Amino acid sequence: MKKLLLIAILIYGTAMASDHQQSHYSPKLLSQVKQLRDYALNDMLAYELTESLTTEVGARLAGSEGDAKAVAWAKAKFNLLGFDRVTLEPVTFRRWVRGEETAEIISPYQQPLTITALGQSTPTPKEGITGQVIHFSTLEELKTANPEEIKGKITFISNRMERHKDGSGYGTAVAARSSAAQVTAAKGGIGTLIRSIGTDNNRTPHTGVMNHDDNISTVPAGALSNPDADLLVNILKRDQAVILRFTLGSDFDGEYTSYNVIGDMLGSEQPDEYIIIGGHLDSWDLGTGAIDDASGCAITMATAKLIKEHIGQPKRTIRVILWANEEYGLSGAKAYYEAHQGEMKQHILGGESDFGAGNIYAFGTRIDNKALPLINDILNLLKPLGIDYAGNQSFSGADLTPLREAGMAVFSLAQDGTEYFDYHHTANDTLDKIDPQKLAQNVAAWVVVTALVANTTENFGFNLQDSE
Repeated sequence: MKKLLLIAILIYGTAMASDHQQSHYSPKLLSQVKQLRDYALNDMLAYELTESLTTEVGARLAGSEGDAKAVAWAKAKFNLLGFDRVTLEPVTFRRWVRGEETAEIISPYQQPLTITALGQSTPTPKEGITGQVIHFSTLEELKTANPEEIKGKITFISNRMERHKDGSGYGTAVAARSSAAQVTAAKGGIGTLIRSIGTDNNRTPHTGVMNHDDNISTVPAGALSNPDADLLVNILKRDQAVILRFTLGSDFDGEYTSYNVIGDMLGSEQPDEYIIIGGHLDSWDLGTGAIDDASGCAITMATAKLIKEHIGQPKRTIRVILWANEEYGLSGAKAYYEAHQGEMKQHILGGESDFGAGNIYAFGTRIDNKALPLINDILNLLKPLGIDYAGNQSFSGADLTPLREAGMAVFSLAQDGTEYFDYHHTANDTLDKIDPQKLAQNVAAWVVVTALVANTTENFGFNLQDSE
């Protein structure tokens, strides 16, 4: 692998070594893309789309009334924006619904707590769960604990997420959210609480999906806001038994069929080859899903619209996919792969916008090493936006996972996520967190990448063994 990486670096270095290397694109196209990039920096279409989705639809929990309204909104907007083909592809999944959510410390000090159910949590009894709290700093501590210490108790994990520009603190902390309920059940516990996976100090708890499998025992699971988690930790420090009661009404409620909403700007030369971009249409139900992921949908919809309007029909089809039920199942991603797995070699390159609307600072790829010289012109046009190259090990967004694992080349445009996890999966995920100028910078970057990769007949690689 080291040898292959060295070869990739040498290829890329050679491509970048001279200002006079031969371009893979015509001077006319490069000039058009440059002009469109600069135009996009002052264009408000993406903001208008984000405002429309969050205002006219709002929360879009998969399987809810808001989900159905969002699908209708997306179809209408694609048509209004002049997409050549609009398709609704069905996505069926188990619907999960949220119910009553309460929590309180009963003793030694009575205190109300703010709580939200984790996605896919099972319900408590109507009277709630009452029990002694046993505290663990991390999921690993819970995993190694003696079951006799946990039996009949409510587990609480207090690990705190760290703030990083690239959001890397999330991956470290989120395991507690994913696995605490199943680990607690296996050790005889009756319920689990976690500190919210977020970087804020607001009394707004963060929801998010937890692992659920009908064949594995689980317990009701909720997240406390960061201030309430701090309060619980402080009470636990007093070496007295802490008795807590919480109620969650969340549960599964039959099957539901939503849709991946797909807008195609058809290719003029290779209409059956696809550049895949998009975001997920669903959101959690606590806020209006502005940064997660109305902004991603809007950025990519605006990108395709502006390219067709200002440059013309691309050589390859630009396919914008607004994915169904990303939040608690990646259902849309899995359904799309099942429906199109026989066409994977026609899926040339893909990227997803699903990390808010902060400024983009890096461009990453996961393409065949032989295709690395193709990105030189892209990088030259991204540099004025303050965007550097992040290497050839990108994984792009979660919804592209099945396609990437099947061999599709991908790219990523990394957004500044310093503040993203202050609002992620909370009631504070609302339109006021969107900076229109930063959103426009996103569109400018996406225009550069999408316009160039959609207007070449070169391949970016399929089944990328030598990029592993």
